[in-house]
Order: sequence, then C-alpha cells, then structure tokens
Amino acid sequence: MVRPLLAAAFSLLIASPAALAADARQMEENKKIVAAFYDAAVNQKDFEKASQYLGARYTQHNPLAADGREGFKGFITFLKDKFPNNRSEIKRIFADGDYVIVHVHAVREPGTRGNAIVDIFKLENGKVVEHWDVIQPIPEKAANDNGMF
Repeated sequence: MVRPLLAAAFSLLIASPAALAADARQMEENKKIVAAFYDAAVNQKDFEKASQYLGARYTQHNPLAADGREGFKGFITFLKDKFPNNRSEIKRIFADGDYVIVHVHAVREPGTRGNAIVDIFKLENGKVVEHWDVIQPIPEKAANDNGMF
C-alpha cells in the first residue's frame, strides 16, 4: 500500500523538464493575456478590445458587479461615464496554473491616492472566465513606512 503511494508521489517530483517548461510558458502567456485584458478594459475602457480576451462564460465574484459579458460591458460603461480619467497600474503579476493574480494601484481621479487592488482571474483555453477582487483604499497616513506597493 505504501509503495504505490510513494511511487506516485515520486513521479510528481520528477516531472519532465519539457512538461515543466510548457507549464511555465503557459503561465507567462496567461500573464500577458490578463495584462492586455486589464489594460483594454480598465485603462482604455474599450469593451470590444477587452472582450477578445473573454471566454464563453464570465463569472464575476465581486458582489457589486453583474455576471457575464453584459455585466462586464456595464462595468466598462460605468468607468467611462463616472471615472473617465481612471488609470490602473499593475505593480505585480503572478500566475499559478490557470490563475493570474495582479496587484494594482488604481486611481479613479487624478490627484487622489486611489486604491490598492488584488484581482484574481481564472483562464480556460487562454480566455478569462472568472474574476475575484479585493479592494483597499490607500490611507492618508500609514502606521508604518512600508508602502502598499
């Protein structure tokens, strides 16, 4: 019983270099897809351009945003109408398999401190299909000198 379990665990540890390289390439590609999607949607506010990165489904986990392509389109329309000068800068981007995480400094109005945001995207077949986010306002004064980015 123990021997088959050990063999299975060992095989995971010695994954082929080609498979590991392919996974690494896919994760780098996923990061590029999300960065382009993010820029098209949030900075350019261009639904048509951003929608080329969306999958057949789009599940939204932010409770204030609607699901699907139409919900996403509504978000972009909201940004255009209410915050036309909104700019978001990706400070860090990470990939773990089909998930891409971005750490973002978002400023809705120039001259304001903005928000620190962590967005999590799930991709399937190179397309964005799910989104989660955590948003934190940047305070005027911090209890430490570490900065948020």
